[in-house]
Amino acid sequence: MKTIYRQLTVVLLSISILLSCNANNTQKGAGLGVIAGGVLGAVIGNNVGNKNNAALGAVIGAAVGGAAGGLIGNKMDKQAREIQESIPGATVERAGEGIKVVLNENSVRFDFDKATLTATAQQNLKKIIAVFKQYPDTNIGIYGYTDSQGADQYNLNLSERRAQSVSDYLIANGISASRLTTKGLGKADPIGDNSTDAGRALNRRVEFSITANEKMIQEANQQVE
Repeated sequence: MKTIYRQLTVVLLSISILLSCNANNTQKGAGLGVIAGGVLGAVIGNNVGNKNNAALGAVIGAAVGGAAGGLIGNKMDKQAREIQESIPGATVERAGEGIKVVLNENSVRFDFDKATLTATAQQNLKKIIAVFKQYPDTNIGIYGYTDSQGADQYNLNLSERRAQSVSDYLIANGISASRLTTKGLGKADPIGDNSTDAGRALNRRVEFSITANEKMIQEANQQVE
C-alpha cells in the first residue's frame, strides 16, 4: 500500500507541474481529472490487484483535481461522516474525491445462492438511501460479489443479479436510476475467508462507490474561475 501512495504522489506532482503553465483553475481541474483518471486508475489496477479494487478504483479514477477537486472533496467529507453516523458499523473510506462504502457487520449480505435482499439488508439500505437523497449530485456505483463456491460464470451472473437487486431497491425508494451503475464481480475481491462459513457470508455482499456527477463538477469549476 505504501508503494501505491508513493506512486500516486509522484504522479500528482508531475501532473501539477505540467498543468501549472498559463492555465486557469478550471482548466487545471479539467486537465488533471482527465489525466489523473487514467493514470491513477492504472496505478491502482497494477498494484492493488484483486483486493477491494473495483469500488476504490472507480472512486480514484473519477478524480477531478485542482481547486475544483478540493471543493468536491469537502462535500464528500461531509457525506462520508453522515454515512458513518447513520450506519456505525460501516467502513467508509474517503479516497480522492469520492467515497467507498462497505457495510461490514451491518452489510448488505445475501443468503447462499440468493440475490433477494434480506430484511436486515433492506433496513440498512434505507439508512444509506436517506444520505444519498441529501446529496443528489453524486453518481453511485454498485458492485455485487459472491463467495468462491460454484462455477465462475454462475457466480458472475449471481453477483450481477445482486447488484441489480440493490439498484432496484434504491430506485423503488426514490433514488434516480440515472445516478446508478451496477457491476457483478463474482468471487473476486474477497473480504472474508472462503474456507469458512462466516467468511463466505462476508463475501456475499455489495459495495458502493460514490463520485461527483457532471453537475457537481461544473458547479465546482464555476466557483474557482
